[in-house]
Amino acid sequence: MSHFSQYAAEVSLWIKAIFDSEAGRAVISDPAVYDLANNVKELAIRLESSEPIEEEIQELQRRADMLSVRLKAAQTHKGKEGWRAVSVPIGQHKLPPLPYAYNSLEPVISEEIMRLHHDKHHKAYVDGLNKAELMMEKARSSNDFSLLKHWEKEAAFHGSGHYLHTIFWGIMNPKGGGKPTGALLRQIEKDFGSYDSFKKHFSEAAKQVEGVGWALLVWSSRSRKLEILQSEFHMNLTQWDTIPLLVLDVWEHAYYLQYKNNRADYVENWWKVVYWPNVEYRWARAKQVQWTPF
Repeated sequence: MSHFSQYAAEVSLWIKAIFDSEAGRAVISDPAVYDLANNVKELAIRLESSEPIEEEIQELQRRADMLSVRLKAAQTHKGKEGWRAVSVPIGQHKLPPLPYAYNSLEPVISEEIMRLHHDKHHKAYVDGLNKAELMMEKARSSNDFSLLKHWEKEAAFHGSGHYLHTIFWGIMNPKGGGKPTGALLRQIEKDFGSYDSFKKHFSEAAKQVEGVGWALLVWSSRSRKLEILQSEFHMNLTQWDTIPLLVLDVWEHAYYLQYKNNRADYVENWWKVVYWPNVEYRWARAKQVQWTPF
């Protein structure tokens, strides 16, 4: 067995130990960590039984290092009852730590930018979201919703800033680069024609966002395909990384022929036709998607 194959075998044993131990299974209960662990396991098993070249082993090492970082983060936040039992109390969101050193992404992104971006800008979104949540809690307790529109906008802006940045740090890594493999690559090729076509589309979407904002690769659970979206600023009175459960259409076409300009009556009467079993079903399915809380 070559030393390359030996390394793959060692990684395979490491992953097996994680899946076989109760503590390991608790840590990888995060769906994203679980999927990454499976991905590393499959690649390690394949390379173990072949004669891998150096580039393949470097890719395995890159994914194994990424998994190690994710495991440490999950272990830190899982707590006594497991991280799935943890939720973020109102107004108590925290700034997640970077999964690497501030200078790790140089020369692509400088240490100075990373410190400013993470410690100042992201922290401001966390603080803004906490304040908005506390003010809306105060509105509910006092029954004074006169400033609700303002605080909903603040929660949307700062909440999306917090959630998107939390994703952003995790999808970068000093050992990054290359291209996806396996099922993700096949899905990209199916939905965009080729990886190069996807990369060009995503890059152009990022370059052409009006003002400031984001480009995003998303999975549409409704159409079951990958899509590329743009988001100006962070949001449009919404929060990313959330799943809709109960929705109400208040565009005028939804009520004007019947209620004219009396939207309030439409909203109050709408509660009489809400079908909660469907909401409960959506919630049960949505709960299966859980990330490390911040």
